Amino acid sequence: MTSNVLVRNNVKVLDGASPVLLYAHGFGCNQNMWDRLTPAFKSSHQQVLFDYVGCGQSDVSAFDLGKYSSLNGYCQDVLDVCDALDLKGGVIFVGHSVSCSVGLLASIARPELFAKLVLIGPNPCFVNHAPEYVGGFEKKDLEGLLDLMDQNYIGWANYLAPVVSAQGESGAITTELSDSFCSTDPQVAKVFARATFFSDNRADLLKVTVPCLILQHRSDTLAPVSVGEYLHSHLTRSRLKVLEVHGHCSHMSEPKLVIDAMRTWFVSPT
Repeated sequence: MTSNVLVRNNVKVLDGASPVLLYAHGFGCNQNMWDRLTPAFKSSHQQVLFDYVGCGQSDVSAFDLGKYSSLNGYCQDVLDVCDALDLKGGVIFVGHSVSCSVGLLASIARPELFAKLVLIGPNPCFVNHAPEYVGGFEKKDLEGLLDLMDQNYIGWANYLAPVVSAQGESGAITTELSDSFCSTDPQVAKVFARATFFSDNRADLLKVTVPCLILQHRSDTLAPVSVGEYLHSHLTRSRLKVLEVHGHCSHMSEPKLVIDAMRTWFVSPT
């Protein structure tokens, strides 16, 4: 089981001192998106990277439609990776976008495993539920986005990448995201997209006991600042830091801001 998981999820361990930083990428992405962060923690932490099944260089043959049609399947990937590496506790989970919800679910299932959660651009529910909650999208707009995936997958990728990056069509991060989207099997991507955009994990927030650092972006189409404020008010042990960033991927576009926020919080998490 151990070796199977390490291959299945393309697990990479960067040697360093404890504690462990476990990085979980967002929808349509892969572990390479963390390359701008990992050098900063090389001497202070052991770092673990992986790809969810169906993403990056994972074993696509292990993709199970039933398992991965909800975020619980991705949560199980996180727990499987920890178990395969014999991690018992003290793990600092660093998640981007939908992986923030995955990390929250994992911490509810195994609170003893995690010491801290770093949530970059989290959104527990992308669908608006007016007037009490603004997730960023109307349901019909998200349905339209998924319809576009069916009709023109490359066109969908080329449309979504600049929305996520906020860098325009020719930006370096736009290109990196588009390449990642396009390299993902379309059938896998559609399942992950539906699990991402139509999950509602708001009711889970009060169950989280692990301290959380919420890193929200000042201008982010996929996760407005109001979502960070909502999370902060519902996660009992949380700190909210709004980064002066445009787009949804500060760990790629402004890694120093993320690194500085993490280091500050590690020293003084309360």
